[in-house]
Amino acid sequence: MESKEKTKQLHKNVAPFAKSDLKKSIIQLINTVPPIFILWYLAYLSLSVSIWLTFAVSIVAAGFVVRTFIIFHDCTHGSFFKNKKANNIVGTITGILTLFPYEKWKREHAIHHATSSNLDKRGVGDIWVMTVEEYMGASKWQRLAYRFYRNPFVMFGLGPLYLVLISGRFNRKDARKKERFNTYLTNVAIVLLYAFMAYLVGWQAFLIVQASIMFVSAALGIWLFYIQHTFEDSYFEDESEWDYVKAAVEGSSYYKLPKVLQWATGNIGFHHVHHLAPRVPNYNLELAHESTPPLQKATTITIKTSLESLRYKLYDPARKSFITFKEVKERISKTATLDLKELKPKRTSFEGK
Repeated sequence: MESKEKTKQLHKNVAPFAKSDLKKSIIQLINTVPPIFILWYLAYLSLSVSIWLTFAVSIVAAGFVVRTFIIFHDCTHGSFFKNKKANNIVGTITGILTLFPYEKWKREHAIHHATSSNLDKRGVGDIWVMTVEEYMGASKWQRLAYRFYRNPFVMFGLGPLYLVLISGRFNRKDARKKERFNTYLTNVAIVLLYAFMAYLVGWQAFLIVQASIMFVSAALGIWLFYIQHTFEDSYFEDESEWDYVKAAVEGSSYYKLPKVLQWATGNIGFHHVHHLAPRVPNYNLELAHESTPPLQKATTITIKTSLESLRYKLYDPARKSFITFKEVKERISKTATLDLKELKPKRTSFEGK
């Protein structure tokens, strides 16, 4: 009962921030989307100077693509505008710019929010997480696949390519008509836009600039999602014990970034606030955090401490924390040693006489 009262009070404290502001939303669109095209053109012009300069400009442009994705993300939650139609239109357009089909991502992300940190409902909109017990009971090939998936070079190297070239291009088998149509519309729009731009600047120049921008932005997006749910004492529970508020506040981190990066990432570092109240638009997340003391108790990570999370591979429900492959290897080795001792026949009193 006490927990329910605290939950109600927490939602009540955050409620005032779960309101979009038309002026702020429009200003954010203006200072986010047009700069992408300006920086894209500058990156193209820089090709005649140095390809390294092109990559440098592309990285800056990628920051604006990430910020555009946050607008897209808010639209999927219906939090960027009060008007549902406005959210759908802007969401679809920003989805085309960031290469994500609006309706498909909207549904998958809603499932992620409803099941985040629930050990019995993993799989949709999540990064693959195995428990220690699952890993120890897995086959050799399953372990190999998991280790491959969790390798940083794969997750942040091949992951972005899979995300934008494959995952976002196809519908789920159970997708409804509206979702399927939106994915087709997004794909056709991307092809037409890319064909037009390639025609204007040449396919080689287009490929260099666009691939650089989208790869970096997708890698940054995966990193942000990864780091905000993968930290040592992250919350995970079975369905019977799972709690929505704990999953939000204890299963999502507060990624404290320098102001420039906080701006570029649309305040998504306040991920615990977002998971508690998805209807809070990105420009109100910091205000909600600062005005609600209980939310300030969320796990805080910085750029430096966030790098430690690359070590965490498996979740240990017994310890309520993530552990490394090295730790689980030692545990498997120890278990195997104990098993051998139990199988070894004991000496009788007359042996050797």
